[in-house]
Amino acid sequence: MIYPIVKFGDPVLEKSAAEVTSFDDGLKKLVEDMFESMYAARGVGLAAPQIGISQRIAVVDVTFKEDPGAKLVLINPVIISKEGRQRNSEGCLSIPEFREDVTRAKIVTVRAQDLSGKFFEHTGEELLARAFLHETDHLNGKLYISHVSALKRDLIKRKIKKMVKAGEW
Repeated sequence: MIYPIVKFGDPVLEKSAAEVTSFDDGLKKLVEDMFESMYAARGVGLAAPQIGISQRIAVVDVTFKEDPGAKLVLINPVIISKEGRQRNSEGCLSIPEFREDVTRAKIVTVRAQDLSGKFFEHTGEELLARAFLHETDHLNGKLYISHVSALKRDLIKRKIKKMVKAGEW
């Protein structure tokens, strides 16, 4: 099932998501649906709040289907280490049509649980590191625009307000 992507302005995007405690078939189905929804929206990462579900679940595939082994499921993820700096253009499925340069760590290690509840650690560099940080931000109620200047953030918010008024958001 493809879920619609929740857009900026929805309160679910601004609150910390609940920890996952049940590792059952329902969770497996939700994760499958999240990958399907992410691919349909042409994304490389998706957090459950972006489909209106306030749970600490994220899916990532920075290869966008090119390498099935690159698909990652992060349940209850926590960033345990960050190093280096990278500055790149970043966007978000919940803030479509907007991109800004964001500085993030270059190498990131995340500790999370898999679909069976088993803990694991995974280190990513470049785009994967960015995806780990971006998706865990979502689970903490933060959007990438919180990492840009107040001026740029206000400009984006004003443009979105105009789009909402015009019925385009």
